[in-house]
Amino acid sequence: MTLVVTSFLDALAAAAERAEAAERQYRQEAARRIAVFEQERAFAFRRLNLLRAVAGSVAEAESEEIALANALAMLRAKLGWITDSEARGETVSRFAPVAQAVFRAATRPDEAAGDAVRAALEDFETWYAGGHSSPFWVLFEQDIPETPRVDF
Repeated sequence: MTLVVTSFLDALAAAAERAEAAERQYRQEAARRIAVFEQERAFAFRRLNLLRAVAGSVAEAESEEIALANALAMLRAKLGWITDSEARGETVSRFAPVAQAVFRAATRPDEAAGDAVRAALEDFETWYAGGHSSPFWVLFEQDIPETPRVDF
Protein backbone atom coordinates (compact mmCIF):
# COMPACT_ATOMS: atom_id res chain seq x y z
CA MET A 1 0.00 0.00 0.00
CA THR A 2 1.06 3.48 -0.58
CA LEU A 3 1.94 5.86 2.19
CA VAL A 4 -1.14 8.01 1.40
CA VAL A 5 -3.52 5.03 1.71
CA THR A 6 -1.86 3.84 4.92
CA SER A 7 -2.04 7.32 6.40
CA PHE A 8 -5.71 7.63 5.40
CA LEU A 9 -6.56 4.22 6.90
CA ASP A 10 -4.69 5.10 10.11
CA ALA A 11 -6.73 8.29 10.38
CA LEU A 12 -9.97 6.32 9.91
CA ALA A 13 -8.88 3.77 12.52
CA ALA A 14 -8.08 6.56 15.00
CA ALA A 15 -11.49 8.18 14.35
CA ALA A 16 -13.21 4.82 14.87
CA GLU A 17 -11.35 4.31 18.17
CA ARG A 18 -12.30 7.80 19.35
CA ALA A 19 -15.95 7.16 18.47
CA GLU A 20 -15.85 3.83 20.28
CA ALA A 21 -14.29 5.44 23.37
CA ALA A 22 -16.88 8.23 23.33
CA GLU A 23 -19.69 5.70 23.07
CA ARG A 24 -18.23 3.59 25.91
CA GLN A 25 -17.88 6.67 28.12
CA TYR A 26 -21.44 7.74 27.35
CA ARG A 27 -22.79 4.27 28.11
CA GLN A 28 -20.91 4.16 31.42
CA GLU A 29 -22.23 7.58 32.41
CA ALA A 30 -25.77 6.61 31.34
CA ALA A 31 -25.53 3.40 33.41
CA ARG A 32 -24.39 5.40 36.45
CA ARG A 33 -27.23 7.88 36.05
CA ILE A 34 -29.79 5.11 35.54
CA ALA A 35 -28.55 3.42 38.73
CA VAL A 36 -29.05 6.69 40.64
CA PHE A 37 -32.57 7.08 39.23
CA GLU A 38 -33.37 3.43 40.03
CA GLN A 39 -32.30 3.91 43.64
CA GLU A 40 -34.22 7.18 43.98
CA ARG A 41 -37.34 5.51 42.58
CA ALA A 42 -36.97 2.48 44.83
CA PHE A 43 -36.48 4.64 47.92
CA ALA A 44 -39.44 6.86 46.99
CA PHE A 45 -41.72 3.84 46.72
CA ARG A 46 -40.35 2.39 49.95
CA ARG A 47 -41.10 5.70 51.70
CA LEU A 48 -44.59 5.71 50.24
CA ASN A 49 -45.29 2.09 51.13
CA LEU A 50 -43.92 2.40 54.66
CA LEU A 51 -45.77 5.63 55.45
CA ARG A 52 -48.94 4.23 53.89
CA ALA A 53 -48.59 1.20 56.20
CA VAL A 54 -47.88 3.44 59.20
CA ALA A 55 -50.96 5.51 58.39
CA GLY A 56 -53.02 2.35 58.15
CA SER A 57 -51.68 1.00 61.44
CA VAL A 58 -52.49 4.19 63.36
CA ALA A 59 -55.82 4.97 61.69
CA GLU A 60 -58.02 3.02 64.06
CA ALA A 61 -55.98 3.52 67.23
CA GLU A 62 -57.85 4.99 70.17
CA SER A 63 -54.81 6.75 71.59
CA GLU A 64 -51.39 7.94 70.55
CA GLU A 65 -49.75 5.24 72.69
CA ILE A 66 -51.66 2.46 70.91
CA ALA A 67 -50.99 4.08 67.54
CA LEU A 68 -47.29 4.26 68.31
CA ALA A 69 -47.15 0.63 69.43
CA ASN A 70 -49.02 -0.45 66.28
CA ALA A 71 -46.76 1.56 63.98
CA LEU A 72 -43.53 0.35 65.57
CA ALA A 73 -44.71 -3.27 65.51
CA MET A 74 -45.59 -2.84 61.85
CA LEU A 75 -42.12 -1.35 61.16
CA ARG A 76 -40.44 -4.33 62.81
CA ALA A 77 -42.61 -6.70 60.78
CA LYS A 78 -41.88 -4.89 57.50
CA LEU A 79 -38.17 -5.13 58.21
CA GLY A 80 -38.43 -8.76 59.26
CA TRP A 81 -37.03 -7.96 62.69
CA ILE A 82 -38.23 -10.83 64.85
CA THR A 83 -35.52 -10.36 67.45
CA ASP A 84 -34.20 -7.18 69.00
CA SER A 85 -30.73 -5.77 69.20
CA GLU A 86 -29.36 -2.50 70.46
CA ALA A 87 -29.11 -1.11 66.92
CA ARG A 88 -32.61 -2.25 65.99
CA GLY A 89 -34.04 -0.85 69.20
CA GLU A 90 -32.40 2.50 68.57
CA THR A 91 -33.66 2.58 64.99
CA VAL A 92 -37.20 1.80 66.07
CA SER A 93 -37.13 4.40 68.87
CA ARG A 94 -35.76 7.02 66.45
CA PHE A 95 -38.62 6.20 64.08
CA ALA A 96 -41.21 6.83 66.82
CA PRO A 97 -41.50 10.60 66.10
CA VAL A 98 -42.45 9.75 62.52
CA ALA A 99 -45.23 7.47 63.72
CA GLN A 100 -46.38 10.10 66.21
CA ALA A 101 -46.46 12.75 63.49
CA VAL A 102 -48.53 10.44 61.26
CA PHE A 103 -50.99 9.82 64.10
CA ARG A 104 -51.30 13.54 64.78
CA ALA A 105 -51.78 14.22 61.08
CA ALA A 106 -54.51 11.58 60.97
CA THR A 107 -56.32 13.00 63.99
CA ARG A 108 -55.80 16.68 63.24
CA PRO A 109 -55.44 16.97 59.48
CA ASP A 110 -54.14 20.30 58.28
CA GLU A 111 -51.26 21.56 56.17
CA ALA A 112 -48.92 21.85 59.15
CA ALA A 113 -49.54 18.20 60.07
CA GLY A 114 -48.27 17.04 56.67
CA ASP A 115 -45.23 19.27 57.06
CA ALA A 116 -44.59 17.76 60.49
CA VAL A 117 -44.62 14.23 59.02
CA ARG A 118 -42.20 15.29 56.28
CA ALA A 119 -39.90 16.94 58.80
CA ALA A 120 -39.97 13.95 61.16
CA LEU A 121 -39.16 11.57 58.30
CA GLU A 122 -36.33 13.80 57.07
CA ASP A 123 -34.91 14.01 60.61
CA PHE A 124 -35.07 10.23 60.92
CA GLU A 125 -33.38 9.68 57.54
CA THR A 126 -30.67 12.22 58.41
CA TRP A 127 -30.05 10.55 61.78
CA TYR A 128 -29.83 7.12 60.15
CA ALA A 129 -27.49 8.30 57.40
CA GLY A 130 -25.18 9.87 59.99
CA GLY A 131 -24.48 6.61 61.74
CA HIS A 132 -24.73 4.01 59.01
CA SER A 133 -22.91 3.26 55.80
CA SER A 134 -26.09 3.02 53.74
CA PRO A 135 -29.49 4.72 53.73
CA PHE A 136 -32.31 3.35 55.89
CA TRP A 137 -34.27 2.29 52.82
CA VAL A 138 -31.66 -0.32 51.95
CA LEU A 139 -32.94 -2.34 54.92
CA PHE A 140 -36.03 -3.15 52.86
CA GLU A 141 -33.98 -4.97 50.23
CA GLN A 142 -34.51 -8.60 50.89
CA ASP A 143 -32.62 -11.19 48.94
CA ILE A 144 -34.74 -14.13 48.03
CA PRO A 145 -32.59 -17.22 48.26
CA GLU A 146 -32.67 -19.51 45.30
CA THR A 147 -34.37 -22.76 46.01
CA PRO A 148 -33.45 -25.84 44.07
CA ARG A 149 -36.01 -27.09 41.66
CA VAL A 150 -36.94 -30.64 42.37
CA ASP A 151 -39.07 -32.74 40.09
CA PHE A 152 -40.77 -35.74 41.57
